[in-house]
Amino acid sequence: MNEETEDCRSGLELGRWLRFQSLVTQFRVSICLRLLLYFAVPILKRVDCAERRGTRNTAKADIKKLHASHCVRLRGELLKCPSRICLTSDAWTSIVTDGYLSLTAHYVDSKWVLQKRILNFSEFPPPHTGVAIAEKLSGLIKTWGIERKLFSITLDNASSNDVCVGLLKNQFRLMNSLVYDGKLFHLRCCAHILNLIVQDGLKQIDVAVEKVRECVKKALMQDVPTRWNSTYMMLSCALYYRLAFSHLSLSDSNFQDCPSSDEWERVEKMCSFLKVFYDATLQFSGSLYPTSNLYFPQIFGIHLKLVEEKNSPDEYMKKIATQMWNKFNKYWADFNVLLAIAVVFDPRYKLSFIDFCYKKLYGEGSSQFKAIESALYELYDEYVQASKNSTTSDSTSHQGSNDNVRQSNVGGESSQNNILEEFDKYDNDDPGSNTTSQLHVYLLEPRAKRTSSINMLEFWKAQQYRYPELAKLAMDILCVPVSTVASESAFSLGGRILNEYRSSLKPDVVEALVCSRDWLFGEKVGLNVAIDNLTQNVMNLNINEDNTEVILKKLVLEEEMRIVA
Repeated sequence: MNEETEDCRSGLELGRWLRFQSLVTQFRVSICLRLLLYFAVPILKRVDCAERRGTRNTAKADIKKLHASHCVRLRGELLKCPSRICLTSDAWTSIVTDGYLSLTAHYVDSKWVLQKRILNFSEFPPPHTGVAIAEKLSGLIKTWGIERKLFSITLDNASSNDVCVGLLKNQFRLMNSLVYDGKLFHLRCCAHILNLIVQDGLKQIDVAVEKVRECVKKALMQDVPTRWNSTYMMLSCALYYRLAFSHLSLSDSNFQDCPSSDEWERVEKMCSFLKVFYDATLQFSGSLYPTSNLYFPQIFGIHLKLVEEKNSPDEYMKKIATQMWNKFNKYWADFNVLLAIAVVFDPRYKLSFIDFCYKKLYGEGSSQFKAIESALYELYDEYVQASKNSTTSDSTSHQGSNDNVRQSNVGGESSQNNILEEFDKYDNDDPGSNTTSQLHVYLLEPRAKRTSSINMLEFWKAQQYRYPELAKLAMDILCVPVSTVASESAFSLGGRILNEYRSSLKPDVVEALVCSRDWLFGEKVGLNVAIDNLTQNVMNLNINEDNTEVILKKLVLEEEMRIVA
């Protein structure tokens, strides 16, 4: 490989790295970085003058080409993936009040690895009505060609999203592309629901919490009123330094805000109470591991905790728990049965856990448990029927491809084939051969130890040959996200790209930057190679000191002229 080819590759790798660092749209980089890059990659010496004339336009064109090429590849990957595709979406307003809509896809690839890709970060001006959101999402989904592969969509709890889902569901029902007639299509963001429940309970803060807030104001972590999890973290941190605050109150007469012993006990109760919600929120916020199977055990624990505190003799905790219970009951009565079915595919719980929970809550033979059990078997039967239809279609095409071969057979061979085909039908028509379904066999097997650590996707990957239809159903259900955190994380990246110093980028460039960065960071192998090659170039620097001084002076002069201008 000649030096020019190696230089070109280094330049491409460097450009890729710059895109990751969101430096591609800046007018200039710092003097030190420019000097480092000047010597790190030799090709920059030859194109330096050209880049000064059109750095921004060249970078924009490059990032658009990169985005377009990866769009084609990602579209093919989505259409070929063995699982159905689950979506999350949310809206965002930039620093200059431009509206954007983020659409993220979650799916399981052929290696049984959960994947997450930001499909779009598209401009979305007001009004953000349900009809407008539905039209926007429908257009984006059709652009990717995945309207027949959808399984669910997870949105936050805005009323406009309910209207949006109703329109999308009707549209996809006409195409007969939704599983279980679309009854499992819409999921509400569980992290958002927990936030609403806790915020409703913390509207009235106790004096003890106010004293803790004053204690930590200058030294430790202080909470933010709009983020309840920060209140939990503040109380947890203050409890850790409880003895230090008590000692300070004895040694410093000016320190008047130290809680009393009774108040510290109330703080400890509040911290223990909020920890259940905090842990559940952390569990629901993952995007690189299945979260649908985690919902039911976490919510059941929250249910029990609310009932316990609602009957507590502590009036303060009882008041908070009662307020939360009213909000919790509203969503508990209307949750998607998919989130209960998902726990069945966790070998540590199965259907027994749902039966156990509903017996604890509603007694023996509850209608809620029967509804979930019925939905589970109906959903499984639908997958079995789809598998049979697919097998029949494949067999028909295979039989048609062999017609010419069969016509060339002599009479004796044709007769023998007819006998064997009759045997195939005999085996399939045996009434006792399929009396026990895969789901029934799986549920009868002993459960795994509840405290054991099991990778859900690895488990079902190993079971896919024993339970082919059931494993396919597990694959689709386990990739369902229970929160919109994956889409909201795109807003953090968008906020770094559109900041107070760089807010006039066109929407198509913003989308190309956000999506390309997400897609390329997913390519861990390629990314490591690029960084290693870039590091090797830096380590092999051979810099002439005199030449360095001249170049440095030149760069400083250019920077000074730019500042003056």
